[in-house]
Amino acid sequence: MKLKLNSRKSRKGAFTLIEILLVLVIIGLVATAVVVNLIPQQEGAERNTAKILVDNVRSSLDTYRLNIGRYPTEEDGGLLALLKKPEYENERLGAKWSGPYVKKDTALTDPWGNQLVYEPADPEFKQPEDPDYRLYSMGPNGIGGDEDDIGDKENEEEVESLEELGEAGDTTTGNE
Repeated sequence: MKLKLNSRKSRKGAFTLIEILLVLVIIGLVATAVVVNLIPQQEGAERNTAKILVDNVRSSLDTYRLNIGRYPTEEDGGLLALLKKPEYENERLGAKWSGPYVKKDTALTDPWGNQLVYEPADPEFKQPEDPDYRLYSMGPNGIGGDEDDIGDKENEEEVESLEELGEAGDTTTGNE
């Protein structure tokens, strides 16, 4: 009786090491393709969420101004004046406060965990053409004043582009 050590029957139900490695490589490639396609979508969703948050807070600031007669100052607590009634020196202002102007569970932080930046204009130095305040998210990198900020910078660019369109569309010379 002869014994065959390398018979085909003994290997039929098992996978070879190369087959297992090939399946792992294919799974890795599919997973990489999925991740590469999902990351930009997540970043876009976070940016949209930040834009919506800034717009909602801007609307709340406008409502605050309608009630109080001005936007919140640093002395009022900045954006916290939207959540909690500040200690006003003037009792008439305190009586006009009808907040909270944002929901209690609304965090004043962007999707990256950074506080929204609210900079009220200094009335002593404000020019008529200056905005009453600046409100923006510092964006994904958490650094204010650069190109990934979401809020006032984008609004300024939209206004500039609309002004440029208006100037480009104005072809009248006044000589008719």
